[in-house]
Amino acid sequence: MLNLSERMLMAARMVRRGNTVADIGTDHAYLPAYLVLNGISPKALACDVRKGPLDNAKKTVEQYGIQYKITLRLSDGFDEIEPSEADDFVMCGMGGTLMEELVSRTEWLKDPSKRIIVQPQSHAEDIRRYFIENGFEILFEDACVDSGKIYCAMVAEYTGKTSDKKISYIYTGELPKCKKKEAKTYLKNIVSRLRTKHEAEKLHGKPETAAYLEKVISETEEIINEMQTDS
Repeated sequence: MLNLSERMLMAARMVRRGNTVADIGTDHAYLPAYLVLNGISPKALACDVRKGPLDNAKKTVEQYGIQYKITLRLSDGFDEIEPSEADDFVMCGMGGTLMEELVSRTEWLKDPSKRIIVQPQSHAEDIRRYFIENGFEILFEDACVDSGKIYCAMVAEYTGKTSDKKISYIYTGELPKCKKKEAKTYLKNIVSRLRTKHEAEKLHGKPETAAYLEKVISETEEIINEMQTDS
């Protein structure tokens, strides 16, 4: 049976059962293969911008005999996907900045029936910022440790509505509602990164940026102190 890494399994659990999934940046197509083999998705698209990863993906689907359920697609992000081809869209293994770029140029994702699942390798704040500024609601988030590194993943859905959030929200998202200790650790790591950036801004940057970061750090620390975990 095909086993996924913890970070990819975290994203796979967010796919709605019975829905067709498109995996953007699929590499070896492990995630769509897992979803199909476990009866979570009836069929899937495995998409990548490069031919090499798609060759790897082809080997995976042939190994498990699921060629008739997984379509391989050479695509830069969502560019070669038709809106009707999938319901849930997954992006793992890329930074939040690139995720923002790919989603922002795909207007048809602004559809309440679609869900976007992202597991950013870095700069999760960029994709969160895009979501909340463009009518998407982040439904929930999760965190895990994989090979000694901590990751988060989130699910977003278009509502067309925007709401006021704390300035720290792009860094914390819905993780404060997650009861896992990994979520708390993830946010502590964010504070550490922001502190380093804050010190650099105080010494060599703009005072207004330093003041902004100071407020974000303060809000985030308050949130962390109030978080309840199950373990």
